[in-house]
Amino acid sequence: MKIPKPLHNWSITPKQAVAIQRQLSSAVIREGSPSNARLAAGLDAAFTPDMKGCIGGVVLWDIFDKKVVEQHTVIREVHFPYIPGLLSFREAPALVDALRKLHNRPDLIICDGQGIAHPRRLGIASHIGLIIDLPAIGCAKSRLIGEYREPGPQKGDRSPLRDRDELVGSVLRTRDKVKPVFISVGHKIDLDTAVRIILDCAVSFRLPEPTRLADKLVAERKKHFANLSGLKKIG
Repeated sequence: MKIPKPLHNWSITPKQAVAIQRQLSSAVIREGSPSNARLAAGLDAAFTPDMKGCIGGVVLWDIFDKKVVEQHTVIREVHFPYIPGLLSFREAPALVDALRKLHNRPDLIICDGQGIAHPRRLGIASHIGLIIDLPAIGCAKSRLIGEYREPGPQKGDRSPLRDRDELVGSVLRTRDKVKPVFISVGHKIDLDTAVRIILDCAVSFRLPEPTRLADKLVAERKKHFANLSGLKKIG
């Protein structure tokens, strides 16, 4: 998959990263309903046991046929420190490299993280959506910002996530009587469409299949590195 030129340099300071987020957030498009979207690229990341490398994983999922089309991982050296609210500067370089490995172009991406439900309205889903210029959805396991009321207990029940009276996402029940997930617009998609797509992808588990499988993929790669490290110590 061809990726447009980077929007900025990755070798930056935390202060510069904050400024980049504030600048890019105004470019996020919060509308759009991808027609006949079929291929969803689920993205997730993990870190090598020594925390020096980021493992980026992508699983391309066919929403209609409910099956994996392709999957890839990459490892990229980490240079940016761990700072809440700036996690995309640690993970996005590896995730974008993983997307480059795709043979088929996705119709949209789903990130295990936030979209505009972020203090500066630029979580990792919005950041990557802007970089690759595709519709993007943030589907997080926990809240970063905002207030909400618990949604109803049934699959499809939802409640608004608001930050200072601004609607930034939806708290969605993807299975009956399980913890909800936090959906937010990443780029080029509206919230109702994002919710519908996540429900279509949540086949048997709390998390949508593209990101659930991407999480499993990078976890297996991380385990492989841990096993190699253990063998080196034994030897």
